[in-house]
Amino acid sequence: MTTVFALSGPIPKAGVIVAVLLAAIALVTHERRLRAAAVGAALVLTPILLLADIWHTSQLDVVRRHPGPAAVAALVAVIALVVLALLMLRWPLLMPLLAIAALPFRIPIAVSGSTSNLLVPLYAVVASGALAYIIATVREEPQPTSPWAPALVERLLAIVIVLYAIQATYSDDFDKALQQIVFFYVPFALLFVLLAQTAWTPRLLRWSLLLLIGLALVFCLIGYVEYATRHLFVNPKLLASNDLHAYFRTNSVFFDPNIFGRFLVIVMLTVAAVMLHVRRDRLVGAGALVLVALWVGLILTLSQSSLVALLVGLATLAALQWGGRRTLVPVGVVVVIVAAVVLIVPGTVGINLHNLNNSSSGRVGLVQGGVDLFASAPIVGHGSGSFEDEYSAHHRREAAGGTTASHTIPITIAAEQGVVGLIAYVALLLAAFALLVRGAKTSAARGAVLAAFAALVVHTFFYAAFLEDPLTWTLLGVGAALAATPQPPAAERARARRAARASTTLPAA
Repeated sequence: MTTVFALSGPIPKAGVIVAVLLAAIALVTHERRLRAAAVGAALVLTPILLLADIWHTSQLDVVRRHPGPAAVAALVAVIALVVLALLMLRWPLLMPLLAIAALPFRIPIAVSGSTSNLLVPLYAVVASGALAYIIATVREEPQPTSPWAPALVERLLAIVIVLYAIQATYSDDFDKALQQIVFFYVPFALLFVLLAQTAWTPRLLRWSLLLLIGLALVFCLIGYVEYATRHLFVNPKLLASNDLHAYFRTNSVFFDPNIFGRFLVIVMLTVAAVMLHVRRDRLVGAGALVLVALWVGLILTLSQSSLVALLVGLATLAALQWGGRRTLVPVGVVVVIVAAVVLIVPGTVGINLHNLNNSSSGRVGLVQGGVDLFASAPIVGHGSGSFEDEYSAHHRREAAGGTTASHTIPITIAAEQGVVGLIAYVALLLAAFALLVRGAKTSAARGAVLAAFAALVVHTFFYAAFLEDPLTWTLLGVGAALAATPQPPAAERARARRAARASTTLPAA
C-alpha cells in the first residue's frame, strides 16, 4: 500500500488535472450517463489524490501501522454512504435538506502539518448524493428534477477550475493548490450539479428556509452564551485575541467570527426577501423577530465585512422591490453617514485612520503586497495556491507579523493567476449575476438567492473564500435550477399572492 500512495513528480499534477476535468465534464455535459460516469470517477480519484498527498504525514501513522483495521473502517464508511444514498433515492428531498444542514459544520483535522477546518459532514452528503445519482442513472430510474441544462455559468465554472488546476502545475506551493482542489473545487462542483438538478418545489423551499432559520437561531443562542460567559467553544486564538481587547467577539460553532457573520447575513437576507412578498401580519411579525435575534448575533461577531455585505444585500432587495433609482437615495444617505462616522469618530468602528494596516489586521499590507506580486507576474501569475509562500518570500518583514493569507479574492487571483485568471473570474461574476437576476423581482426565492450572492461576493473582497465556500456553489446551483424553471403567468402569480395573503403559508417560489 505504501508504494500505491507514494506518488511524486508529475503524477499528482496530472491526477489533479484529470480530477478537475472530470468535475468540469459533470458541469457542462448534457448527457446523463456521461455526467454520472464523470461524477463517479471524480468521486474515486479525489480521495486517492488526497491520500497520496498526506500518506507520509504524522496523522496517518495509525493507518500505516494498522492497515487492516483502517481498511475495515473505510469499508464501514463506504457502506454508510451507500445506505444514505439509498435513502436519498427513496426520499429525494433528503439530499438538498441534508446538504443545507451540513453547510455550516466544519471539523478540525490535521492535514500536511497544519490544522484545517473541513466540511466533513457536507462531503458525506455530496458523496451519498453522487452515489444516488449514479445508481438512478444506471437503473434508469426517473427522478424528480428541475429542467436545468448546463449553460454559460456552468461553462465558466468549468473553465475557472480547470484553469486553476493547470496553473497549479507551476506553483511553488502545489500541495496547497491540490488541497484547494480536492477539498473544495471538485466536491463543490458535484454539489452544484446535484442542487441544480433538484426540483426546488415550494415545499422544499419552505423547508429549506425553516431549516436555515432554525440553524441560525441555534448558532446565535450559542453566541449569546459565549458572550455572557466570555468563553468560546472553538478557536483558542480568538479567545486570546479577545483577552487583549475591551471587546469580545463570538464565533458560535464557526472557527472564525467572519464566517459566522457571513452565514447569518445569508439567512437574514433570505428572511427579508420572503417578508417582502408576504402580506400576512403574523408572518411578517415572526420574520421581524427572527431578524432581530439574528441581528444581535451578527453584532456580537463584530464582523465589519459581514455588516458591509448585509448592507449590499439589503440594497439589492430594495432595488428589486422599489427600483434602482428609489434605492440610490437611501443607499447614498447610509454611505454618507458611515463615512462621517469613520472620519469623525473612527475609534467607534475600530478604525485608526493613521494606521489603516493595523486597524485592518494587516489586510491593507496584504493588498499592497498582492499588487506587487501581480506586477511581477502579470500574465499568468505565480501559480495557484502560491500567495502565502510568495508573499512571505517577497515581504519577509510584513510576513513576520503572522498574516500571510490574502483576504481579498481579486487580489489573490491577480497574484496567483494573473490577467488570465482575472478575466475568467470577472466573466464568471457577470454571467452569474445575469443568471440570478432572472425573475428576481417577482420571486421571493430568486430574489433571496440574488441578494445573498451579491452579499457573499462583497464579503469575499474583505475575507476571501469565494469558490472555496460551499455557500457560493449552493447559491449558484439553486439559482440555476430556479432560473431554468418557468415562472407562472402574471395572472397566476397574482392569484398565488392573494392566496398567500389569505393563508399562513410562506411564498417560496
